[in-house]
Amino acid sequence: MSAADKLGLSEGLVVQELGWDDDVDDDLRIAIEDAIDAELIEEAMEAVDIVLLWWRDDDGDLVDGLVDSLTDLSDSGVVWLLTPKVGRDGHVDPADVSEATITAGLAQTTTNASVSQDWTATKLVRPKGSRR
Repeated sequence: MSAADKLGLSEGLVVQELGWDDDVDDDLRIAIEDAIDAELIEEAMEAVDIVLLWWRDDDGDLVDGLVDSLTDLSDSGVVWLLTPKVGRDGHVDPADVSEATITAGLAQTTTNASVSQDWTATKLVRPKGSRR
């Protein structure tokens, strides 16, 4: 199964990328762009279907990062939190991800889907029936 398949990507989806830096996996980015048949966007002009949030342990407060990722996300959209795998620089402890997810008002639907050699992805959604 390709990384794009694991992330549930298909042509026509609008994907916003946050947290890009020179350590991200360019092969994964290209696979995503191929799957959606478009470029990843940084600044959204409309609601997006998916937010790819690259996050490292030293990027600051993960709760703030997750809350910020919701700014342009559609009500039915998902956040894919991409963190370095165990043993890689910037690895984020899964317990920290779980705690930040709940504090940010999100629900975790998957844990640690391996999407590249150095990065793992966690799917986050707004809880069904959430009061906003």
